[in-house]
Amino acid sequence: MASAVSADEREQAGSGAWRSGPRTTVRRKAERGRYDRATIEAILDEAFICHLGFCTDGGPVVVPTAYARVGEVLYLHGAPANQALRTVGEGAPVTLAVTLVDGLVLARAGFHHSINYRSVVVYGHAHEVDDEAEKRRALDAVVEHIVPGRTADARGATDSELRATRVVRVTVDEVSAKVRSGGPVDDPEDVEAGGIWAGHIPLSVTAGPPVPDEEDRQALPVPEYASHYRRPGRP
Repeated sequence: MASAVSADEREQAGSGAWRSGPRTTVRRKAERGRYDRATIEAILDEAFICHLGFCTDGGPVVVPTAYARVGEVLYLHGAPANQALRTVGEGAPVTLAVTLVDGLVLARAGFHHSINYRSVVVYGHAHEVDDEAEKRRALDAVVEHIVPGRTADARGATDSELRATRVVRVTVDEVSAKVRSGGPVDDPEDVEAGGIWAGHIPLSVTAGPPVPDEEDRQALPVPEYASHYRRPGRP
């Protein structure tokens, strides 16, 4: 079982290390743990759906939601009646989990099949954003995070739309990443026996051709960020 991140590891990461602690220290397959800022931010910036976990009087709750990262803060948004955001918006402790699936790992034995992935787990506290300017910036950040370049074209929120939106800021207390890559790890006797194909199948999210809105009567050209859409970090 791995201990908390050592002082040597923190020194190696230098000022680029995010805060980690007992809850975010990777123990199972500890060698897959990543604590450097570059890895964590790259995963958070490529994904755009997280799973938000929190506790209620009725028990634990986990819900998927879109998000955006601005520095060391994560923003979530939804309707004012959104139960999850309403519940956590008063300083509640929360967990956010993000996972990117990069491939399927096919070993010679079913026991050793796996998935190549990159994941981030965040522990933090959530607070509702009341400042109007920050809410506008947060909503723009969510749009820009999902479709980089879109905020230059799309109309920003009106005052009434702003009032009809709840924005929650999650400050990060602890965070770490976990990464698996490469091929299968089989038992030597299965490799020696042969006769079974093994390897891995890479997977990636790719965008199809943009489909114009049926209400577009101007036949506007498709913007490049739509015709050449891709996630950050992807070719």
